[in-house]
Amino acid sequence: MATSKPSIPKGTRDFGPLQSARRSYIIEIIKKNFGKYGFNQIETPAMEQLSVLTGKYGDEGDQLLFKILNSGDYLKKTSVEDYTKGSPHMLNQISEKGLRYDLTVPFARFVVQNQHDITFPFKRFQIQPVWRADRPQKGRYREFYQCDADIVGSDSLWNEAELTLLIHDVYRELKYDGFVLKINHRELLNELARYVGLAGQEMPFCITIDKLDKIGSDKVQDELLALGANDTKLRSVIDLFEQSADNTTKIELFKKLIGENKGTTELLAYFDYLTRTGTKNLKIDLDLSLARGLTYYTGIIFEVKATDVQIGSITGGGRYDNLTGVFGLEGISGVGISFGLDRIYDVLEEKNLFPESLTKSADVLIAHFDQECFLHGIGLLNQLRSAGIRAEIFPDAAKIKKQFNYADKNAIPYVLVVGTEEIDKKEYTFKNMRDGNQEMLSIESVVARLESKI
Repeated sequence: MATSKPSIPKGTRDFGPLQSARRSYIIEIIKKNFGKYGFNQIETPAMEQLSVLTGKYGDEGDQLLFKILNSGDYLKKTSVEDYTKGSPHMLNQISEKGLRYDLTVPFARFVVQNQHDITFPFKRFQIQPVWRADRPQKGRYREFYQCDADIVGSDSLWNEAELTLLIHDVYRELKYDGFVLKINHRELLNELARYVGLAGQEMPFCITIDKLDKIGSDKVQDELLALGANDTKLRSVIDLFEQSADNTTKIELFKKLIGENKGTTELLAYFDYLTRTGTKNLKIDLDLSLARGLTYYTGIIFEVKATDVQIGSITGGGRYDNLTGVFGLEGISGVGISFGLDRIYDVLEEKNLFPESLTKSADVLIAHFDQECFLHGIGLLNQLRSAGIRAEIFPDAAKIKKQFNYADKNAIPYVLVVGTEEIDKKEYTFKNMRDGNQEMLSIESVVARLESKI
């Protein structure tokens, strides 16, 4: 009987030692900067109740939720009538849970459930995988990690400024400069929707505007006209989107077309805070067409784009005033950002920005000629590891050439060879695998030599 070739689901990936080391490198830099800005770590379950997840991401987002069948005989409580009522009704009968779509909605649920144990403003970060039943393509996966930082229980625009500085610190430490932080304000988009005659259809307006980069302005105009937008006013809005000017001028152009509102006031205050920090070379672009389709954003929104790599947004987020309200806790405002680990990985890989030394598995390998030498080497291994040196001993009886090949292929820079003569003299052949030089050293000298190189 032929066995089938093993595979993994589309949109998921295995990570070998190199990829895992590189991912850890990104995570550690993000995590370190989260800590620098005063965020504390939490974790939530991979699955949530579907009632928690549905209705928070718009109709398109709901379609991308991975549902989990009820355990046991999940059809036991269904009837013929349930089948005839269609799939939405049937789903409620056979599935009560789903894999989380992002980390923000589970965080809102966490805040509500733990509100009496939390000190507000509450600053949390979370680094965990999320799942979306999306069509896999470059930079878009069905299982991927998000690295989130959120501040809840504060209305201050200083929080938006802090997150902006945090974003810049992370990418500078990753040594990636080819990015731009695009920002906008949901209230500006709402006013534009009403201006073109789509009052009451602000969300469909935002969702359509969010497609500008993908389908172009002509098709976006066609879709908005189909919703009932005024042709003349819509053209003036598209012209506004295409204006090339500095951030302050763009706000003035908006005010000239629409007038002042909460959005323009908050954006000006946000830029004033950043100016007062004295931070130079901030890469911020006010993009009046930036929409971000998620329904829960209410204020300033963020999106980091790579300018020199063809890929989707690599960081995103924004202000959400009403998210916890759907779980029964009113009046809690929040703002957060999410770093897309997998897309950042792809960008750094394409730009060759990963350090070369990430995958060194050990500092030294102990090689041996026979069982007696192997047993002696175990004692040396303990001395090396006790000194904080990453060391391993070749576990099998094998020709010395094979042991050296093992060190070479695993990028182990040094090999300590144990033979009968070495045991008698208590001095061991110590070989530098990079340049081929070798010398006879005591174990104490080997420790000292390696300590000076770590």
